[in-house]
Amino acid sequence: MELNAVEIRVLGALIEKDMSTPDYYPMSLNALVNACNQKTNREPVVAYDEQTAMEALDGLRVKGLVVFVHESGCRVEKYRHRLGEFFNFTRGELAVLAVLMLRGPQTMAELRERSARLHTFEDSSALEYTLHRMETREGGALARLMPRQSGLKEPRWAQLLGGEPELTADAGPVQAAPAAGVGLAERVENLESELRGLRAEFERFREQFQ
Repeated sequence: MELNAVEIRVLGALIEKDMSTPDYYPMSLNALVNACNQKTNREPVVAYDEQTAMEALDGLRVKGLVVFVHESGCRVEKYRHRLGEFFNFTRGELAVLAVLMLRGPQTMAELRERSARLHTFEDSSALEYTLHRMETREGGALARLMPRQSGLKEPRWAQLLGGEPELTADAGPVQAAPAAGVGLAERVENLESELRGLRAEFERFREQFQ
């Protein structure tokens, strides 16, 4: 299976929150959208709306990677990932994959530092073993060490849930750019319209004192 960029971000956010804040998991749609749109620990930063996230959740449910749950006493539907069960992942594998899904290709040092809040690897060898397990798994690789690119000191690891990452001559491997959030262009247009209205009101107000 191959996931699109929005599905990868949604699934990565679910995994991250499951591992870092289990008391607030499973997640509501609103909480999930906020997690996807975080301005920290996200590369690139996105601005998804609820419709965009919901379409991704529907796609992930069809693929068997997400389930919708109704908790007793709660009228809001919530969402839980099944990636660990689907691939029989260890906690370390889930942590590494989540960081790669949320922040793109990274070096070993970056992965060890950024995954620490989700899972603590004993040393670099433990992380390297985890990455190679994901690269050589029988069902197909889910991570790969990309060739070192010119201008970069170290090679980077990339997740393969979205297919093979693209390579650039100067910036190393990058995942395909995520699709723009549905409704984003409309929101920008509305904001611009409101700004024009505010400017017109200000001009009318200023004219009263001239």
